[in-house]
Amino acid sequence: MLNKPEIQISPSIIATDLTTLGSDVASFDPAIIDLLHMDVMDGHFVPNLTFGPGYIKKLMTHTEIPLDIHLMIENPDVAIAQYLELKPRYLTIHYESTRFPIRLLSLIRSTSILAGISINPATPIASIKDILPYLDLVLIMSVDPGFYGQKFLDIALSKIKELKNIIHALNLERQIVIQVDGGITEENIAEVVKSGAEIIVAGNSAFSGGNVNENVLKLKKAAIS
Repeated sequence: MLNKPEIQISPSIIATDLTTLGSDVASFDPAIIDLLHMDVMDGHFVPNLTFGPGYIKKLMTHTEIPLDIHLMIENPDVAIAQYLELKPRYLTIHYESTRFPIRLLSLIRSTSILAGISINPATPIASIKDILPYLDLVLIMSVDPGFYGQKFLDIALSKIKELKNIIHALNLERQIVIQVDGGITEENIAEVVKSGAEIIVAGNSAFSGGNVNENVLKLKKAAIS
């Protein structure tokens, strides 16, 4: 069972220069940066292609910040073993990417990794209601996945609230955290958190200007304003 902290920020590394991240990440303060969000894209489930387990493994040698791996890939059943070996804090699969979510989530949990499911903006919250007991995290996409730089979709707010209500009704508040990813800024983060989000994935708002520690502190301050 997860001991929940206050609001957490998980900077999404696709928003920065991946060729220099190994050296850059050494300046990230673990007391400020809660997680590092790794968007693994395969060019099939989403149009873009990013990186795989080899890149992530090397990056891990440069930081002690826990990893938050988000698999935007088709057939995660085939590739998941490579990501389990990395021992991230969270490993999240897409509901839309597999016909066997419970089997995969149970596999993730069996390795003491926290299991997450992500849903696209067009996927109803009701689709995942029956699998909530098998989860530690639900990632609500507030943009279409795989396209960096999109604006926040307001429909995500009602989905966060709906999910929060279902989690409460099922008495799973101490087990499941709600994560939100896409277009979150200092201007809208407070509303996202007020709706029920507990982990915020931040792309440009975390990396803009290069001072990630300072940007994340600003986001955390704005989240509770």
